Amino acid sequence: MPQEIASIDQGLQAHLQQILNQLQLDDAPAGGALVVYQAGQCIAEASVGMARQDKAWQPDTLSLNFSTGKAVVATLIHVLASNDLLDYDTPIATYWPAFGAHDKDAITLRMVLSHQADLFAITTLETDNDVLLDWDVMLAKVADMTPSAPHKAEEYDSAYSALVSGWLLGGVIEAVTKMRFAEALRHYLTEPLGIADSCYFGVPNERLDDVAQLVQDFNTSDTPVNDAEHPIKRRRKPVLKTESETTLQTYANLPSYRCWQYLAEQDDTLLNAGQINKLYFDHARLNLKNYKAALIPAGQEPIEYRKAKTLQAIIPAANGVASARALATMYAMIACGGVWQGKTLIDSAIVEQFSHSLVTGYDAIMPAKMAWRYGYHDIFHCCSFESDDSSQSVRFGHMGYNGSVAWCEPARQLAFAFVHNFDATMLNDIRQFALTEALLLALDKMPSAEMIQ
Repeated sequence: MPQEIASIDQGLQAHLQQILNQLQLDDAPAGGALVVYQAGQCIAEASVGMARQDKAWQPDTLSLNFSTGKAVVATLIHVLASNDLLDYDTPIATYWPAFGAHDKDAITLRMVLSHQADLFAITTLETDNDVLLDWDVMLAKVADMTPSAPHKAEEYDSAYSALVSGWLLGGVIEAVTKMRFAEALRHYLTEPLGIADSCYFGVPNERLDDVAQLVQDFNTSDTPVNDAEHPIKRRRKPVLKTESETTLQTYANLPSYRCWQYLAEQDDTLLNAGQINKLYFDHARLNLKNYKAALIPAGQEPIEYRKAKTLQAIIPAANGVASARALATMYAMIACGGVWQGKTLIDSAIVEQFSHSLVTGYDAIMPAKMAWRYGYHDIFHCCSFESDDSSQSVRFGHMGYNGSVAWCEPARQLAFAFVHNFDATMLNDIRQFALTEALLLALDKMPSAEMIQ
């Protein structure tokens, strides 16, 4: 087993800092942070830009990371399984009897964690924004939910439960621990990892002002108004901008650009973000009917995830708030075989299972082969060296709607996290891919003696 790395790798840190600086593009003062661990030690961290009007980004800055937080819930499930409180193939209704309604009595955790339970359509539940923020009401609704197959189900191996899965897994967690969700998370996972004050579902009052904001909100209160009768209307969707020649040239200077250019079969023109993003997501396969069913509750205004009352609610599939350092710490524990600072949180036999995909084909909601594995998915990359030994290239984690991402590679005991406040989505941005590729390419070029001492 590799020995602990003594200190920050100054060369790698400088390399990643430079790339993160470049990827600020013309979106300043927005920015973000990344953290890299290997063998349980931090080997690089970088940050750029402003998280709030008065706070610069740091590796421990809190950020709303959307679905990147799903992996935190999945990891808690694995800790509970390691404590013999859960079994992946026991019907969920065994632990949570109300869940057995409407022919769900045979659904197991393995099916939910691999998104094969046909419990993805939030549109089948009668909700409004107030209901979505009411934890106990949503648990009851999900327990009473009827499974439904995705549109063109025969074309897919899975259907990503983008919202429903959080309440479903949260209900199981409360049933077996006899604790409220936040209490169980802290007791079983975040306190043992030392990240209890930097990883939340339901941000405490006193930490709201520490959560990164979009730049558009830097000068506004939580409920901004011009006057008492005319509230300022927030922009809810990221704005697609025409990329400047400088931005396109920045892409061309990234370590992975020649690979992207080759894969895109574009040797004579500068690639834009859309062309690069399509190397990772097959946009032509996006099934809008399924996508909307999974992500957009029927008949209501889109929920504003960055409002204080939403940040303080518990929506485990979508409103995870954590720092890059906290997420990297969690994945470092997984990468080290479920052990953190001498204490086993997840049994090694369970961790070994994460290296094996439970599904291989296309997902009905995400336009890609997600290779779901116990609550994590394959990490998207296409430019790094691959060993003949397939175990060397197993990397899994979870990305978020905004393009945040965190993952690990057990073979090298490697963990990575990137969070930000850029006004972007995973389907129109390239930063998570560029940073992942840059790290892997840098490590692939380093002799093993330099990587692990």
